[in-house]
Amino acid sequence: MQARLKRQLGHSVEQVWAMLTEERLLPLWLAPGQIEPCLGGRAQIDFGNSGCPIDSTLTRYNPPWQLAYSWSHGQQPVRPVTWELQENSDGTRLTLTLDLPDDDHVAIACAGWDAHLEMLMAALEGIAIHFPTGRFQQARQAFSKLAAG
Repeated sequence: MQARLKRQLGHSVEQVWAMLTEERLLPLWLAPGQIEPCLGGRAQIDFGNSGCPIDSTLTRYNPPWQLAYSWSHGQQPVRPVTWELQENSDGTRLTLTLDLPDDDHVAIACAGWDAHLEMLMAALEGIAIHFPTGRFQQARQAFSKLAAG
């Protein structure tokens, strides 16, 4: 199953790209980690006790436009995430594409990424927010209905 989450961000492509790839900025909206800046480089993100770590390889690296890696580690099934940035007159159009197994975790994954996109938007404005649990719960219900329908 494929899901796409889109956001219009009032910031430059370069600012958004930095948030997606720079070690000092990842903890502001996602989790501590590092993205090795080359095709075939490692993507390592550690969610600590709140989720599984990401330890995968970059399958797409085209700065500042495209970034892709698997949201998995070790022997887990590959769950690709693809970030695409498009410059426009209002800033940047971000598209996050999730390739997910067709199972009961689709709504959780979509809601989790939706919540992290909310954190990304706040971080771009210089505002630190905690994981928005209420938004996650509402989004999980909405994505569950979409997946069932």
